[in-house]
Amino acid sequence: MQQWPAGWPRPAKEIAAATDAAVTAALAADSAPFTEATQRLSSAEPDQVRAVHSAMVRELLEDVHPDGLTGEAVQAVLERCARAAAGWAPNLDVGALAVVLTGSLGLSDPDEDARRVGREVIVAHAVLVIADLLAVAQAPADGYLRRAIGEIARAETVEMP
Repeated sequence: MQQWPAGWPRPAKEIAAATDAAVTAALAADSAPFTEATQRLSSAEPDQVRAVHSAMVRELLEDVHPDGLTGEAVQAVLERCARAAAGWAPNLDVGALAVVLTGSLGLSDPDEDARRVGREVIVAHAVLVIADLLAVAQAPADGYLRRAIGEIARAETVEMP
């Protein structure tokens, strides 16, 4: 079991633990623990989960595509992720994978996406995208989780002028 920083608030630790468990299950193509972990994520504060997952997806895309993100690269992520999850992921929806990518890049309205696609669907598909990008980067989730939550905490402490 991953130990998260003691100074993190309980919601951050819960989001990190559930995300880590969901990613581990996705990488192992293990449906039951994936579903259980994504359900825990779906019961957490939606904006916080979305912020953590979006930050992870953005950083992973930057790491995996250091020369810039092209349409072909996005298509490759969608295809690779769908192919990897097709045999085991419950209710796989390629359109939801695209929503995760466009939402993470700030190209769509997250509230509208949640109404149209469903928050639980987006949460599960965000984890699938994160797992795919982690596999390509050959990196563990914990560093990305720590940086995402750390950046959110820093942004929340900055005072508005």
